[in-house]
Amino acid sequence: MEQELKDITKKLSAVAMGREPAETVIKNTRLVNVNTGEILENTDIAVACGRIALVGDASHAIGEGTEVVDAAGMYAAPGFMDGHIHVESSMMTVREYARTVIPHGTTSIFPDPHEIANVLGRGGVRFMMDDARGTPLRVFMMMPSCVPAVPAFEDAGAALGPDDIADFMEMEGIYGLGEMMNFPGVLYGDENVHRELYAALAKGKTVTGHYSMPETGPGLNAYIASGVRCCHESVRHEDALAKMRLGMFAQIREGSAWRDLQEVVKAVTERRIDTRLATLVSDDTHPNTLISLGHMDHIVRRAVEEGVDPVTAVQMATINVAQCYRLDRDLGSLSPGKLADILLISDLARVDVKKVFIGGRLAAEDRKLSIAIEKTAAPAFVLNTCHLKKPLAPEDFRIAAPRGSAGTDRVRARVIEIIEARVGTRARECELAVEDGFVPAAPERDIAKLAVVERHRATGTMGKGFVKGFRLKGGAVASTVAHDAHNLMVVGTNDADMAAAGSALAECGGGMAAVKDGKILALLPLPIAGLMSGDSAPEIAARVMKLDEAWKALGCDLESPFMTMALLPLAVLPELRLTNRGLIDTVAYKFTDLFIDK
Repeated sequence: MEQELKDITKKLSAVAMGREPAETVIKNTRLVNVNTGEILENTDIAVACGRIALVGDASHAIGEGTEVVDAAGMYAAPGFMDGHIHVESSMMTVREYARTVIPHGTTSIFPDPHEIANVLGRGGVRFMMDDARGTPLRVFMMMPSCVPAVPAFEDAGAALGPDDIADFMEMEGIYGLGEMMNFPGVLYGDENVHRELYAALAKGKTVTGHYSMPETGPGLNAYIASGVRCCHESVRHEDALAKMRLGMFAQIREGSAWRDLQEVVKAVTERRIDTRLATLVSDDTHPNTLISLGHMDHIVRRAVEEGVDPVTAVQMATINVAQCYRLDRDLGSLSPGKLADILLISDLARVDVKKVFIGGRLAAEDRKLSIAIEKTAAPAFVLNTCHLKKPLAPEDFRIAAPRGSAGTDRVRARVIEIIEARVGTRARECELAVEDGFVPAAPERDIAKLAVVERHRATGTMGKGFVKGFRLKGGAVASTVAHDAHNLMVVGTNDADMAAAGSALAECGGGMAAVKDGKILALLPLPIAGLMSGDSAPEIAARVMKLDEAWKALGCDLESPFMTMALLPLAVLPELRLTNRGLIDTVAYKFTDLFIDK
């Protein structure tokens, strides 16, 4: 059983000196020393009370009751740490997430539960914290900072303000402030935003960032000067380099849909810089990726594939993360006094994790969990969160041509164009046909309709627009995973299928659905806040695969299209977004008309 360092200094010293035996000794490792960036051959690790007592020759620390693990030929590395994730994006509970990622070498995560907070507020955060306590995975919870993300532009199920933030900063289990997406509020002195920053900084906790603009001058300086310590929104290597030069940790993202590592890691591979401010994160990862490719092991492997030295890549997923969150006294390296979160890896370049120890206890071996994580039922208050003002009908999705267009057969509209595997969108202007006073989708030109329906308080508000890039030939898809307010979003080629897809989710309490000619091709129920399932990772992954097949049957061959779709309402990303209140120009930060006057 691991203990706090202050309580076992005498014990650890005694084990290191050989006066008392270690509980476990891992012998003959090739130690990945992230402190110095080197590999030390034939190195032992002695463990007592869940912490490392000695690194070196541990022969004198072996007693009658010591468990000896021979790791000859294997590399020993610190447990991997994901410095920025949203567990809800995996569609799993925290416990199921732990079951899935621990065998891949992940021993610590830093989740920002702002997805469920936007639906259920404080109760949603507490639900995630309670769920995390039932797992050996170290869960360092961040308190969501922007609920809703942009209150002037959307309606979420809850709102959290500075007083809520201050309350949670007093709680055990909250380690910092979640990504501060309202960077304009930081730059231009919004009182509530700066009160949230104060609440975290006053308690000495880490403020995490979301600076998605390419501007790296006064704005980025102002953002970092406010106390924001890290940022995962670099999509160019210049962004990451600028942040590191200003003392900010650049979190290089590689998720299921947002694959920024190939470009952003050039800040490390193409320049001879000190990499201590570079970390690796997943942000959003769905179960299929976790099962088929892995978690942090996969991201470290991707960094190596892009030219990062393997030891440096391990540093970017261990000690750099621990230092970012000021937890390096306990975590991030295999050093005396640190918690014994240890990976045994057979091939460092391939990041083939064979054994995972958490607190000195074997947690996984050969990609299988070695410890039990109890499964529990979700409490009633997180269920049945899809509330519409009235049943959806096809006519709800009709888009009327603008006034003054009578007698014309074409209008000019602002269209959101997605970019595959990227979080940004492009603002396009396209001519569309008018039929009987309404503007339909134009699937032959890869232009579909898009609607976002408020689903938390049954207000009936709905934003409508057009989106390009999904290559849908027919049918419709719907989702209640719609960042960050998580209203009901529908993309489709015709009104009838859009209504059918949205209605299917309203009936099952949320999730994702694909419909063609009135028939449901795939349905993924997510009854927990309309975001997560209580099922196992393989069960969820199987449904995701069916959903992906349904997307393909509708003509879309993008990778993880539902994750790209999920960002269409997120009005903190460029260039054009749609919320339940309407179309948002996210460069100028203002509402904009769907149609353009000729």
